[in-house]
Amino acid sequence: MVRHLLQRGRGLVCGFLLATSLLGMLAAAAEPDKPNERSAATGPAVGTRGMISSAHPLATQVGLDILQAGGNAFDAAVAVAATLNVVEPMMSGMGGFGVTLLYDAKKGTIRCLDSSGRFPAATDADVFRAPTPHYLENRKGAKAVSTPGNANQWETLAKEYGKLSWARLLAPAIKLSEDGFVISANTAKHIQSEFPAFPEHAKSIYGKDGKPLQAGDRLVQKDLARSLRLLSAQGAKALHGGELGEAIDKAMREAGGFLRLDDLKRNQAEWWDSVSIEYRGYKVAVPPLPNNAWNGLYRLGIMSRFDVGKLGHNSPVHLHTYAEATKLAYTARLQYAGDRDHNPPPLDRLLSGTYWALEAAQIKPNKSLPLQTLPSPSPKGSGEEEYTTHFVVADSQGNVVTSTQTLGMLFGSKVLVPGTGIWLNNSMQYCTFEPKGNPMDAIPGRRKLAGFCPMLVMRDGKPWIAIGSPGGHTIVQTVPQMVMNMIDFRMDIQQAIAAPRLSFIEPDIIAMDEGVPQSTREALTALGHNVQVRRLGNAHGLTVEYDKQGRPERFTGGSDPRGEGMAMGR
Repeated sequence: MVRHLLQRGRGLVCGFLLATSLLGMLAAAAEPDKPNERSAATGPAVGTRGMISSAHPLATQVGLDILQAGGNAFDAAVAVAATLNVVEPMMSGMGGFGVTLLYDAKKGTIRCLDSSGRFPAATDADVFRAPTPHYLENRKGAKAVSTPGNANQWETLAKEYGKLSWARLLAPAIKLSEDGFVISANTAKHIQSEFPAFPEHAKSIYGKDGKPLQAGDRLVQKDLARSLRLLSAQGAKALHGGELGEAIDKAMREAGGFLRLDDLKRNQAEWWDSVSIEYRGYKVAVPPLPNNAWNGLYRLGIMSRFDVGKLGHNSPVHLHTYAEATKLAYTARLQYAGDRDHNPPPLDRLLSGTYWALEAAQIKPNKSLPLQTLPSPSPKGSGEEEYTTHFVVADSQGNVVTSTQTLGMLFGSKVLVPGTGIWLNNSMQYCTFEPKGNPMDAIPGRRKLAGFCPMLVMRDGKPWIAIGSPGGHTIVQTVPQMVMNMIDFRMDIQQAIAAPRLSFIEPDIIAMDEGVPQSTREALTALGHNVQVRRLGNAHGLTVEYDKQGRPERFTGGSDPRGEGMAMGR
């Protein structure tokens, strides 16, 4: 009963319930065969003083504890991110990077904090291209490691906006890594799938008796606990120049990677203003370049040329229209890729009503058209990508955070820096290597082009929706659908996240959740779409409602039934 109430985000006001909730989560993790019961029918989590939704119940609980202790949304965001490093070690962490979009209620401003960073100065992208031997393998391993930046992002966010001490924010992650936690079937599945590629010292942590940990086993990460203690005591410089950085440098030299201590020292989290459009009278904001989140706005812009609400949610005509729109946006990303300093896309034109109308006019109501720009031969993911994490936080003052962080693929490059518990990313896997020198190539010293899409939807000048999802190249396709679910189809946040969705996957696949009826999939196939059933994303979101004085009075939260996360209100 208590667990059911917690899933709806109620009654988190006393120490007994908080302790009971933690025990319930651990018990749930030890029941690997129990199905995920969350769906649109369960309704959103509800709170009156704040809301958190993340991809793991323990991380959500940690964030809620921080709010309960007097911290604000920014404190909670740091604590959640650090905890996800521990309880979702395959998805994100100190060896990764990400982007955070936030609303500062005191100043009434939206800001973006980007830790995607730059490619190492010694990068030689020719190792990722033919005829270099093993060039495809190089894209996944040590050579694909780019400069991590999450530790800098966490510290910058805490220093700029936090209320609680840095040590307090990292303490829960340190304890969970030191004491361990019971892993779920989902985590066990990921460990098992990647275990053969782990170095031996990683197998000793993530396995026992030479075999990967199973659901119900306890994962203890003492090396990671030590690294988090160093981070707590010394700040981000422990990694970006100190002992941890030196260990990373040594591991990279031994593994043949390009990342060096000087790259870590030069890394910094960068503040940017957001980029936004108007959609049906709402301001929709996302991170700016070098992030490709503008491509999500582009999809909303094209769909704004149609009366989406009258198409019928997930009807054949609705899904056909969005499938064609998302292919047009995919083409635009390939044509106009660039960063802030090199070949920046002409966003004034691409995010204009005039341009959207021209794009919308290309959509044929009874025929699927092929991708207009042929993709590069660089291999991409299947679309079933959960290799990233997303979380959202809001507090009673009206501060809001929506953040996406990643290691690239599962456990990143599979390089676990000895003695540190830190997995290093393989973000160069997501570059485009042909032709050489194109804007999406891994060019030494250039900023990485990330495809994250944390999004804020503003109503009457204040945040209404904060949302986002993992999913590689599907991210900027998933997030606009959830926003349309709320604006055009008037769903609540849980319904919007749980609803079936689609994504274009190059060169010609339209991936759809299995929740789309067979008859609808057949109708789309008849229009020329190559429909395949895939699992798409693991989204999290929240909404904020205000009283007549403009003060937050009610929060709702949604977590994706495709994953094992949880939304909780207080």
